[in-house]
Parts: sequence; C-alpha cells; structure tokens
Amino acid sequence: MSQQHPAAPAPRSAVATVAAPRRDWWRDAVIYQVYPRSFADSDGDGMGDLEGIRTRLPYLRDLGVDAVWLSPFYASPQADAGYDVADYRAVDPMFGSLLDADALIRDAHALGLRIIVDLVPNHSSDQHEWFKRAVAEGPGSPLRERYHFRPGRGKNGELPPNDWESIFGGPAWTRVTEPDGTLGEWYLHLFAPEQPDFNWDHPAVGDEFRSILRFWLDMGVDGFRIDVAHGLVKAEGLPDLGTHDQVKLLGNDVMPFFDQDGVHEIYRQWRMILDEYSGDRIFVAEAWTPTVERTALYVRPDELHQAFNFQYLSTAWDAGELRAVIDRTLEAMRPVGAPATWVLSNHDVTRHATRFANPPGLGTQIRSAGDRALGLRRARAATLLMLALPGSAYVYQGEELGLPDVVDLPDEVRQDPAYFRGAGQDGFRDGCRVPIPWTREGSSYGFGSGGSWLPQPAEWADLSVEAQQGVPGSTLELYRSALAVRRTHPDLGAGDAVEWLRAPEGVLAFRRGDFVCVANTTGESVTTPAYGRVLLTSGEVTEADGETKVPSDTTVWFTRT
Repeated sequence: MSQQHPAAPAPRSAVATVAAPRRDWWRDAVIYQVYPRSFADSDGDGMGDLEGIRTRLPYLRDLGVDAVWLSPFYASPQADAGYDVADYRAVDPMFGSLLDADALIRDAHALGLRIIVDLVPNHSSDQHEWFKRAVAEGPGSPLRERYHFRPGRGKNGELPPNDWESIFGGPAWTRVTEPDGTLGEWYLHLFAPEQPDFNWDHPAVGDEFRSILRFWLDMGVDGFRIDVAHGLVKAEGLPDLGTHDQVKLLGNDVMPFFDQDGVHEIYRQWRMILDEYSGDRIFVAEAWTPTVERTALYVRPDELHQAFNFQYLSTAWDAGELRAVIDRTLEAMRPVGAPATWVLSNHDVTRHATRFANPPGLGTQIRSAGDRALGLRRARAATLLMLALPGSAYVYQGEELGLPDVVDLPDEVRQDPAYFRGAGQDGFRDGCRVPIPWTREGSSYGFGSGGSWLPQPAEWADLSVEAQQGVPGSTLELYRSALAVRRTHPDLGAGDAVEWLRAPEGVLAFRRGDFVCVANTTGESVTTPAYGRVLLTSGEVTEADGETKVPSDTTVWFTRT
C-alpha cells in the first residue's frame, strides 16, 4: 500500500502475549464479541471506541470469558460499519489510534484476556488506494487486475458481466465512469458497491494480506476472525448462476462465488505464518457453507483453528432439531481434530432473546418483538445448553444482559446498508447493534456522555449492568455463574462427544463424565431423574423423592461429585 504507517511495536514473546499461557486454550474458550461502535464511548461523541473498550476490560475479565473478538476498527468510510476497509494498518479516527489499539492489547493481556481482531480479506473499500488508482488509471491499469474488473455484456457493454446478485440486493456489479467521462468496465462486489471484491488469483493480493497478518501479529493480537472466509476464491470464468433470488440459496448450495475449494490453499499459507509466532494464536472462520461437513474442511490440522457453527445458530428451540445439529457438528469435527463451536447471536442476526420469542421458521432476522418473557426464558435456557456442549462458545455483547433486539427503530436512524437496497438481506441488523446499557441513568445508560448513535429503549435501564450486578437470578449473574462453573468443572469445556440419556419428548439430556445437562424445550413442566447435585439452573426447579421437576423452557446442570 502506498500510505505510510507508524511502525508496529516489536513482536512479543509467548510470556508477554497473555498473562497465563494455556496450551490449546481455544479448544474450550468462551470468546466474547465486542462490536466497537456499540460497546463503550470514552469521548462522548455517541460512538464507541477502543479507549471505551479498554476501560471495560475488567468487566469482561469478571464475566469469565477467555478472549475478546473485536469487530473491525480499521480506517474506513463506514459504508458497511467498518467492513469496508480503506487501510488495514490504520485505526479509524472514530475509534482512536494505533496507540490506543496497542494499549488495549497490552491491558487485555495483563488481565489474562486474549484479543482477536477481525480481518476482511474478501473485499476492500472503494476508497482503498488500490481501487482508487485502478479507477483513475482507466482500462488496462495493472491495479484493476487486483479486483474483478470486466467489460459489460450487450451491444454497448450496458449489461453486467454475469448474473450474480449482491448479498445486499441488486446486481453484484457496478459500472465505473472512466477517466474520459464515458461509461466503461464493471467491477464485482458481492456486498455493497462500496466494497469491491479482491481478485485472489493475483499474487499481489496474497502478498499484501500476508504482510497485514504479520503487522497485527507483531502488535500482539492473539488471532483473527476471518470475515467471509468462504468467499475469497471465485469459480474460474465467473460463470452465470442461472437463477434469481440468489440470497435465498446461500447456505444450501456451493455457489460459484462462495465456498470454492481454492480458499483452502490460501489458509494453508496463512497457517504457516501464524505458526511462526509464539503464544498459541488462532484463526476463526466466518464460513457460511451448505453443511457442517464442508465447514469442517476449513479447520483441518494445517488450516484454520475454528469455524463458526451457523447451522447451530439458525436452529429453532426444539429438542429434536438441536440434537440433530449437535450430533452432526460433533461427528463432522471429530475426524479433523477441531473443536466444535457454538453461537447463538452476533452482529448480523436478530438476538436470540427475540428469535426465541417468536414462532420458529422466521429466519435469523426478525421484525417482531414477540413474547419477550418467553424469549428471555428460552434464551437463558439455550445459553446453559450451549455452554454445556463440548468445544468453544461465543457470546455476543449484551446477551449476558438478556437484551432483546430493538425491532422498532425509526427508519430515519437506520444505518444498515442492506436496509437501503432491495431484494437482499432484510436490512434489520441495526436492531442487534444498539449500544448496550451500563447504568440505570444517563444520556445513554452509561454507554457514554453524549447519547448513542442508535437510540436505546427506555426499558433498557432495568437491563443494565448496574441493575443486574449482584442480583441473584439476573441474567448477568447467570452468565457469570455458568462461566465460572464451566471453567472449573473437570468435565466441561473441551471434548468431542456427549452421552445422550433417555428423556421425555421435547427434552435433551446428556452426560459428560460426572456432569449432566437437562434442557426442557417444551411449554410444559417435565419430571426427570435427579442426576446429582444441582449446579445451576436457568429457572426454578423442584426436587423431591429422587426426581427433579423442570419447568418449561428451562435448562438444569447436575453433577455427581
């Protein structure tokens, strides 16, 4: 890149990377996702920042998580909330500076927390120096080869080069105005027009990202979450798909622009770089694939360490469906020796407290608040089920407070680019991105001193950290207790199997050594054996005569020790 950057601090040793090194920590880690613009605002401008995150690190340590994953904070025009990167080696001024990033990493390590940063290798911003020069230099510019520029079809090139559709709606191609003022070539963007896709067949792209990896590894980060990890390689010749409403096919078929086998060679090269560094650092794939078996290909021993389990995230609160996806996940990961991952919410989907408040089958972006009491009860039960499963778990900021989605944001405050484009994603991701509440009062309930970039509901005062801290039975204290038990119980955490126990219809029961988890997904109370001493429960249970009465939508943890 042509832009100059401050030198990164010298690489750190394994001892300095984390306070208490633990080999293969990622196999049973609980990783907390921070969405920087919505976590904590240190300067009162209504937007979260790195210094705000830094001041709240003790909260995350006390919550009991192992690592913090930060969504993008790179220099960006913010056309897609930072997933349109203009400079991969700079911090956007809205979030702070490289010095702030360095201080955050150092403080996290001092508290025993690891830091995972987002990496966006599928596309850049249209304000990236490469792309700006590619457009300015016109047809034939070597820089155009680093993206997917193509002549249009039709008599005068007025039609897109193929029939691919953007995930955000509309064609996946935009035509540029050439330096002489005429309409010219088209460029590919699987997301917003401000996010042109890199051409990973060009060696300069691979060279650049290997350099970017080293830059942040030298800064001391403990790993990377790879955005659109399944999208880097496109099918040769960019063939037509031959159908419309392509976004509805995602996750069901291997597409010519997603989940191509060529991505795996890229990740094998990256893994060799990561393995040069001390400190047990990791890669995490955001890979939407048709099956968990194809997801497993990303986490073979010489590739990435983890991959998000989107099949689990999109499963309804139903015992049969949950058992099926749990079994498929464990079976798929076992041959490649990778840990299963479990996740219920993130920055792209409706929070699970709201998804579970609505009837099943509505997808992962929902516009209805539903039955909030029911949604919270199910969300708490789903959390205990998730944390009892073998492998690694992800927690999205605010879910430990039981936050619902904000489904009634006024149109004029929305910022999700998909909201402004037709026929793509529903465009309601803003609802899960509303800044979280820390206190009962204040212009933004403790988020900052100057309001928040998205409006917060008044009822969030009672869901704030201040309102729940130390309150028995609160969702915050449930999470803290669950993470403490998970860390200390010898049969929880890493593993690759569960022993299913006989249970009433609609109930999941499994054993892991001396530990037993029972999850009642039905709307009625059920009676199960008392499998031992009750460790933790998401709702009130009754024990008598060697049996346990488990209320509807409740999960119970037992131990025989």
